[in-house]
Amino acid sequence: MSIKKRGLIERLSEGTVLCAEGYIFELERRGYLKAGAFVPEVVLEHPEVVEQLHKEFLRAGSDVLVALTYYAHRQKLKVIGRENDLELLNRQAIRIAKRVAGKHDVLIAGNICNTWVYEPNNAAAAEEVRRQYTEQLAWAKEEGIDFVLAETIEYVGEAIIALEVIKSFGFEAVINFTPIYEQSKDGYDWIEACKILTTNGADVVGFNCARGPETILGLGKKLRSRIEGEVALVPVPYRTTDEKPAFEFLERLDGSSAYTLGLDQHFIDRDEAAQFAVQAKNLGVNFIGLCCGAGPHHIRAMAEALGKNAAASQYSPDMSQHGLLGIKSVASKNEKIILSQRQ
Repeated sequence: MSIKKRGLIERLSEGTVLCAEGYIFELERRGYLKAGAFVPEVVLEHPEVVEQLHKEFLRAGSDVLVALTYYAHRQKLKVIGRENDLELLNRQAIRIAKRVAGKHDVLIAGNICNTWVYEPNNAAAAEEVRRQYTEQLAWAKEEGIDFVLAETIEYVGEAIIALEVIKSFGFEAVINFTPIYEQSKDGYDWIEACKILTTNGADVVGFNCARGPETILGLGKKLRSRIEGEVALVPVPYRTTDEKPAFEFLERLDGSSAYTLGLDQHFIDRDEAAQFAVQAKNLGVNFIGLCCGAGPHHIRAMAEALGKNAAASQYSPDMSQHGLLGIKSVASKNEKIILSQRQ
């Protein structure tokens, strides 16, 4: 007899849920999709590569496999002339994630995002947003996902449409705003924006992308103190600052924009990722992850810091075994130095 899988809210009530993201940036680095459009055509062209990345995030300790349907909506597929592949891409992305999940105790998240169509006070634009979300989630419902992650949304109005569509299909909803600036594009304070979504039935609200750990934690602290529901923090793995709170503002050494192809010099390391996970948990944040730029090594460090048992922890670093840095090697080296001095 099969055991019923625990849902998202049940898991959050019991502890933290770790969600690995960053698929788009990681696959672009590996040479399987184009920076600029950032459309996940890799799902169709190289499904085995998407499958491998899911496996790596799963082994690293992620509790969620996010189906690679970010930017897999009608508007973005038009950019690369593949609108006719819309349904196939969405369905195949979910099938790949489910195949990797297998009998593992992980959740499958359907993924919708900002559409680049929404405009405040524009009924036609709002209806198009609703249509695009509806067609994506209709396929996701048929393919069998566990919950929906709606993310990188900058308008409260667009987030409300996303939430309404998610709930019309009966899914639990995680709604994450991307706080590039100090308020939403339609003029709401970010905390107020999250409160509106919670009032309208969102199961988890919070922030993803744009800000690194250093500048997203403050928002998380404010949000945690203002709402009673579950909170999400999924920053990018870059060192943002009070002066440059979002990675869109980071610069290269020569002063030119580092966004998006020059961001490597601003990476946080795995220890900083682990530290963020602990800080977020201590704030009372239960849905924790990393967004654009994250790699499996970041996720493994976070999983270990959160007390999770990751398969990849079998190969966690042990620098005592290192030829130069290990304790035995250092002792041996010192003995040789002493011996040469005596001679």
